[in-house]
Amino acid sequence: MKIAALQMVSGTSVAANLQRAEGLLAQAAAQGVRLAVLPEYFCLMGRSDTDKVRLREKPGSGPIQDYLADAARRHGLWIVGGTLPLESPDPDRVLNTTLVFSPAGEQAARYDKMHLFAFQRGTERYAEADSITPGAQAVAFDCEGLRIGLTICYDLRFPELFRALSNPAPCDLYLLPAAFTHTTGEKHWEVLLRARAIENLAYVLGSAQGGVHENGRRTWGHSMIVDPWGEVLAMQAEGEAVVTATLDRDRIARHRESLPALRHRVV
Repeated sequence: MKIAALQMVSGTSVAANLQRAEGLLAQAAAQGVRLAVLPEYFCLMGRSDTDKVRLREKPGSGPIQDYLADAARRHGLWIVGGTLPLESPDPDRVLNTTLVFSPAGEQAARYDKMHLFAFQRGTERYAEADSITPGAQAVAFDCEGLRIGLTICYDLRFPELFRALSNPAPCDLYLLPAAFTHTTGEKHWEVLLRARAIENLAYVLGSAQGGVHENGRRTWGHSMIVDPWGEVLAMQAEGEAVVTATLDRDRIARHRESLPALRHRVV
């Protein structure tokens, strides 16, 4: 199966962001991709955290969800819709949600981000809990015979989530829509993606925001696809791009047979 990480530099206009996403999805489909993954906040990188609260949608209803379902049908793709803001029980916060749509335009999976990023260094500060309600359930789904685990950005730092997604069966592929900061991404992004691939003997796809945004934020980018042995198969440093690789089921089986670490787990 050919898979793609779509890297963006999203701005403050939802309409403009959807138009840019459309161009990338069309490129992916033309290249024979079956599964395309948009980055975290693909639909909006607002000027303030409250912008996402203002644009939140009800589950199953809204222009962003409608666009993703329609795009999946038109392009014949599995589309993993980065993240978008959905209503939460707290009216002042949202759920940061990944939705998966099948080529028929049907919602196939939903994951609400569980781990909320916090960082403070000098004047650089992030506190997602100020505007986001955490999710509570790990989610994996079946895609054409592959078991695929859903994670988002900061989740990458929590290997126990990846292990939880390996029950009742190991995942073949983990997806990570992200908007890593330049500060943390420069030191940690590739190391952590490769570690999660190696320890789970699975493919890992990180689809990132990559550049300087209208709101002044700088994201790290470096969207990449890593194989089960930790090899980076494809990567784009900055700017918008379609990053592709072919997921080889035999490659997964060979690595798991030669290094049966998943069978050696004792906890």
